[in-house]
Amino acid sequence: MYHSGQSIFTKMKSFKKILKIAAFAIILLLAGFFIYIACSGSSLPDEYVETASQVIKNPLPEVIRGRTGFAKSQGLDIWYESIDPKTQPKGTVLLIMGISNDALGWPRKFIDAFVDSGYQVIRYDHRGVGWSDWVENWDAAKPYSLADMSEDVVAVLDALNVQKANIVGVSMGGMIAQEVAIRHPERTASLVSIASSGYIEDPNLPPISSAVAFDLVKVALKYGIFGGEKNILKMHLASRIILMGDAQYPLEVKSISEEVLYNIRKRKGYNMYVSQQHHAAVRLSGSRYEGLRRLTVPTLIIHGKSDPFIPIQHGKKCAEIIPNADTLWLDGMGHGIPGVLVDTLSKRMMGVFR
Repeated sequence: MYHSGQSIFTKMKSFKKILKIAAFAIILLLAGFFIYIACSGSSLPDEYVETASQVIKNPLPEVIRGRTGFAKSQGLDIWYESIDPKTQPKGTVLLIMGISNDALGWPRKFIDAFVDSGYQVIRYDHRGVGWSDWVENWDAAKPYSLADMSEDVVAVLDALNVQKANIVGVSMGGMIAQEVAIRHPERTASLVSIASSGYIEDPNLPPISSAVAFDLVKVALKYGIFGGEKNILKMHLASRIILMGDAQYPLEVKSISEEVLYNIRKRKGYNMYVSQQHHAAVRLSGSRYEGLRRLTVPTLIIHGKSDPFIPIQHGKKCAEIIPNADTLWLDGMGHGIPGVLVDTLSKRMMGVFR
């Protein structure tokens, strides 16, 4: 009996030793992983960091300039802002942002280009971001779709008594804009789809870049784990650099930093769960090719030749499918709307607006 107990005791000591070694190995692996993330995540130019630091120290300007309110859509409150021109509007432009992004993601220069040309401009927060309702009871087994998100657009138009609008969307916003044009052509004066796709999982087209997606995850881990305003600013700026791809242009660091800080300090901040919800909506929605083939509204497809995330072949496929679609393929444009191209983009877009 004594020998058997001693054997069990010895085995327990050996097992504890193995557990300690395993725990130490896991700690080493995690430390190595975070060192790798810290060293390999996209770094920021010193002047970007300095500008962001100055924005943190200075008083924030007011970035909401128009009439604001909430539209009711499928039981959710959807926040919107309507910016009016100084004269009678010649038309309405409704802007739809990309995945996990909110209304403040639209460059001020871009909005001003349309307002100064006499258009009413509407921007709104997707469900799950900004001041719109965050979907707390979201169920991965029953996610909302892009079709559901397109109803948010119609609800905003209804709340503002706008019968028709020029619907403009970027990335996932372009997909939602397509859904609006397909499902509500009577509310669509024209469609502008930027850096987007009619079917993101089309097996005959190059897929979304997994390398870019991983780089974005690394940046989120590098700057997002410890939080704080400066790190969150760095994360947003580094993500913009990644999404430039091979395009080379200066970021609007000051305005981007002001908008990010405004979200943190004066709105609800950033929803860490919404990316999963929006990705699920994109996957659930599948192909829009058949609906796009039936479109009769004036359409402009815009895509950057340097888009590192959604390959330009997706934009070209949309242009082939949509009857009489106009196109703009741009050098020096990645996945986003660079300030240096605002004049080029806005002038071409106003050529199809109604």
